[in-house]
Amino acid sequence: MSNANVLYLSYDGLTDPLGQSQVLPYLCGLADEYTITVVTFDKADQYAKKKKEIEAICRQYQIRWISLRYRRQPPVLSTVWALIKLRRLADRLHREKKIDIVHCRSYLTALVGLGLKRSQGVKFIFDMRGFWADERVEGGLWKLSNPVFKSIYRFFKQKEKVFLTEADHTISLTENARQEILSWKLNTAPITVIPTCVDMTLFDPAKITAPQKLEKRSALGIAPSDFVLLYLGSWGTWYMTNEMLTFFTGLKAQKPNAKFLIITQDTIDLHQYSHREDVIIRPAARQEVPLYIGLSDAAVFFILPSFSKKASSATKMGEIMAMNIPVITNPGWGDAERIIHQAGGYLADGPFPFESLAPVQSRAYCEQHLSLKQGVLTYKSVYEKLV
Repeated sequence: MSNANVLYLSYDGLTDPLGQSQVLPYLCGLADEYTITVVTFDKADQYAKKKKEIEAICRQYQIRWISLRYRRQPPVLSTVWALIKLRRLADRLHREKKIDIVHCRSYLTALVGLGLKRSQGVKFIFDMRGFWADERVEGGLWKLSNPVFKSIYRFFKQKEKVFLTEADHTISLTENARQEILSWKLNTAPITVIPTCVDMTLFDPAKITAPQKLEKRSALGIAPSDFVLLYLGSWGTWYMTNEMLTFFTGLKAQKPNAKFLIITQDTIDLHQYSHREDVIIRPAARQEVPLYIGLSDAAVFFILPSFSKKASSATKMGEIMAMNIPVITNPGWGDAERIIHQAGGYLADGPFPFESLAPVQSRAYCEQHLSLKQGVLTYKSVYEKLV
């Protein structure tokens, strides 16, 4: 193990699904070479459910986890107070045991990381995750007609440039976002692309048996000969739901035996959709997702193209591709075009050739470019440059 001490800061909780899939696995992979302390903001209900499980994993990998309470109310002020607490905690941790690297996930925690760099000389990694302020505006969370949100947006756009120029290393989810930042002609530190990665052990088609598929299909009312189109994840906001339903209508015209399997925790109202009797909606725990993916013949998701979505890396894309299921998506977000071109799959850009849908072998691409193992190795290479 390296003597280097890493402080990892996340405004998302380790007990959240996102923390469990996109934070904790990386930290476990890094913990064999670095001494890691992770500070997260956890929602009370999730913390109560998952605390013991996450603590056990952290003990196994000798990760020190400090959980702070996430509060939504009052708006803005609760976030300001959370960041004040986080800065005080970070200063105390540095006094206890000198921190060598502060690794900040997204913009809010980067405010604290930047402060540590300026006051204590700690190496600062800006793991930006995307154009956060623009995403909040484009997603309707910050209305610029409101002067408070307008000033917050301007503050973070100004800080974005400061983070990029003062960070010792920046992590981007996509090459598209990296090229966008380079076009701004800032004097930035190196920018490394690390997309959202896949647990290739969990998402492994070899672990799904034919009898398992038949049993699950039967339970869902799907005949062995039915063509199954899959959608996985949240329904709405950034996902073009009407366009996906229209796509399924086109598929039904070509394949009358098609079924649309939607795996989501969301409630979906389809009472006005003409093919609603062929749509199957189910929630699923993470461990169940590979089997549901394995039932499908193809998967679709359309993401609303926008400026902030240049930095989007859809976790579901890698998970589906790791199972050798063809992905159908639209151009105009993240690195979608490049990934589809290199790994196989389909871009829906104009009339779609439904008759050409065929199996793909995309798992090898995932192993090389989207695997958790590769993501951890890339993070280690970044850390090595800073210590």
